[in-house]
Amino acid sequence: MAKKGALPDPLARRHELEKPLDPARSRAIGQAYVAEKREVEAIAFFRKAGAQDALEKLCAIAVERGDSFLLREACAALGREPELGSWQRLAAAAELQGRERYAAEARRQVERFAGRSS
Repeated sequence: MAKKGALPDPLARRHELEKPLDPARSRAIGQAYVAEKREVEAIAFFRKAGAQDALEKLCAIAVERGDSFLLREACAALGREPELGSWQRLAAAAELQGRERYAAEARRQVERFAGRSS
């Protein structure tokens, strides 16, 4: 990495993820990605650090933003699927923000949950 606090370039990022990494260092890199609004890239570092709290926070951010991709990825890193309530709130948020594709995906997931309970 070029300087302290800088995000790794793509090759350095891959190397950081492949080698053993101190959890505190992994969390710090994840937080640096979040600070740069690159949450999806932060997920791998938070998973590596075992930072479940940070991953849960990314799930909440995803719902707030109406970002179905971020929600799926953060939940996958936690080893679970998003819950029905998360999809419902995400659909509403996505609609309010004009993110029609994400809103449509969230509505499909709500329907999928409804089909399970029938």
